[in-house]
Amino acid sequence: MVKKKSFDPDNLVLTKGEILEFCDRVIQKWNKHPSKNANNILAMNAVKTGVTWTDDESLKAIWGEIIAWVFELLYENAKAHDEEWANVMKKLKK
Repeated sequence: MVKKKSFDPDNLVLTKGEILEFCDRVIQKWNKHPSKNANNILAMNAVKTGVTWTDDESLKAIWGEIIAWVFELLYENAKAHDEEWANVMKKLKK
């Protein structure tokens, strides 16, 4: 039997490739309405450039903090609205 590793968002690490893939997916989404999203597309391309030139250890530190912060924001948002977590996630997806 293979023991599954437990999920620990504080130790969640994205690879450079995964971060760049995320950026590409967002750019692809925004390219559906390029005139509306021109500034966003430009900014995300700048993020991609920064990721490309940043060493892996720095990326792990930076994105680890971003992910931890997002989890904290989601939790605080759910508490502030006194809603079930699932309802908050549905709203975020929209």
